[in-house]
Amino acid sequence: MSTALQKTIDIEIRVRYAEVDAMGVLHHSRYWTYFEMGRTELLRSQGFAYRDLESEGTFFVVARCSAKFRAPAGYDDVLVLKTQVTKMRQVKIDHAYELRRKSDGVLIATGETTLACVDRQGRVIPIPARMRLED
Repeated sequence: MSTALQKTIDIEIRVRYAEVDAMGVLHHSRYWTYFEMGRTELLRSQGFAYRDLESEGTFFVVARCSAKFRAPAGYDDVLVLKTQVTKMRQVKIDHAYELRRKSDGVLIATGETTLACVDRQGRVIPIPARMRLED
């Protein structure tokens, strides 16, 4: 018997001082860290710890990524990141991201990633059956 896994999660992130540039704006490089945080928490909400998957020899690598920056975020802003699995294939998972400022709902950024499942040697392998999402 299989259980449907969660396909979306919202997490809150507070912008730290070290994450902003000289203009006080969240640096573009930090968005990728935030997106990773969303993926990790979505995985955790499904009962999986990435550390355990790695110890079993299953790794997920970013094969493709894109982002659109729509509005600035600044130091101490509280942001809400929505992470969603949009498609899961035999060896790949697509995620979409929507980052909004909590106080006013302004859309800060959107993004997409494709992750490939690989073994310790970097060879593409199927996503473990227990991780498969039901349609």
